[in-house]
Amino acid sequence: QVQLVESGGGLVQAGGSLTLSCAASGRTFSSYAMAWFRQTPGKEREFAAAISSSGSFTYYADSVKGRFTISRDNAKNTVYLQMNSLKPEDTAVYYCAARSRGTSFSLNDYSNWGQGTQVTVSS
Repeated sequence: QVQLVESGGGLVQAGGSLTLSCAASGRTFSSYAMAWFRQTPGKEREFAAAISSSGSFTYYADSVKGRFTISRDNAKNTVYLQMNSLKPEDTAVYYCAARSRGTSFSLNDYSNWGQGTQVTVSS
C-alpha cells in the first residue's frame, strides 16, 4: 500500500499552465506505475496520463496529448503532471493513482488513490 497526497491545483486562465504534484509514502514507490485521472461532476473519472515505474514509458489520453507531461522523481517519491495550454474543459478534480503492476488506462486497475486536487480553468 502507498498513501498519496496531491497538491498544486488552483485557478488559472485559459492558455495558462499548472503543475500538479503527488507525494507518495512508503519505500516501494519506485515499483509502482503511476497515473493521473480527472473527474467533473456527474461524469465518470477519466484517464489523463500514466507513467511506468521506471519513468521510461508514458501514456496520454488524446484530449491532453501534446499539452500535458507526466514525470516522476523516484528519489523524492513524487509524480508530477505539467499542464500547459490549459482549456476550460480541463476543469476537473485531478486524482493521483498508483498500481503495483504495469501501467493501465483503467481506473478499476488502481487500488491506491489520493484525495484529489481541484483545477479550474477560466475562459
